Amino acid sequence: METIQEAYLYMLKVERQFSEHTLKSYYDDIVQFNSFLEQEYLNLNTFEYKDARNFLSFLYSKNLKRTTVSRKISTLRSFYEYWMTQDETVVNPFVQLVHPKKEQYLPHFFYEEEMEALFQTVSTDVKKGMRDRVILELLYATGIRVSELVNIKIQDLDMQTPGVKVLGKGHKERFVPFGEFCRQSIEVYLQEFKPKLNSNHDFLLVNMNGAPITERGVRYVLNDVVKRTAGVTEIHPHKLRHTFATHMLNQGADLRTVQSLLGHVNLSTTGRYTHVSNEQLKKVYLNAHPRAKKES
Repeated sequence: METIQEAYLYMLKVERQFSEHTLKSYYDDIVQFNSFLEQEYLNLNTFEYKDARNFLSFLYSKNLKRTTVSRKISTLRSFYEYWMTQDETVVNPFVQLVHPKKEQYLPHFFYEEEMEALFQTVSTDVKKGMRDRVILELLYATGIRVSELVNIKIQDLDMQTPGVKVLGKGHKERFVPFGEFCRQSIEVYLQEFKPKLNSNHDFLLVNMNGAPITERGVRYVLNDVVKRTAGVTEIHPHKLRHTFATHMLNQGADLRTVQSLLGHVNLSTTGRYTHVSNEQLKKVYLNAHPRAKKES
């Protein structure tokens, strides 16, 4: 891989502190771009706008989702912007390239009874269950990202309010409150589980060896919970984030508040959850109103 590309990825890791998952996506995008260059007998110095258009066609030929194609273009546009800061002779061939129109989709979320089934599956009678319940409670109670979850330190907690301080994308700090169920789970975990492990750090969530838990570790915990929960087939941290936002809006929270809690920069990003909420309203209306639909 070219040295400038390695420097770019290093910058994303160290300066922007991207998560492992996001870094892997950027790395894969760069690798695919390099394969295209090799296939077309091009290199970074000869690549120009017409080649960028050909690369876009190449991506479409792979039958990728439009959101995936858009992300790959953004990765390379960002790479060239970085390169331009290192070399003023560089021209960004992706700057004029039009992003594909985003696909409209509804975020997947859990219904309240499904969430209740997940919580009932996690036992607090065993040490591991205490830790697993805190993971589930925090993700659902706050809607934070998994990258934010694994970086929570004990001093970030405010057990009086209660709530937690998290560091989101772009190094933006925000405070997210949580409820009584979450607070009690954290207190039990801190009293009964964490003190018995040899931890030389102040991260809140740990693995069974006492080391800070990783994002992969959180996904493993959630998958293990799902395997033991009847009626639930798949789970991931972001689905719990979707669930948090959807349930908040369904219960009457305003969009600006949910935007603030989620740490979204743009209100339009939060706005997609209103479609889910509206679908739920429509479903309730059709089932409840006497004249909502004709008798067949």
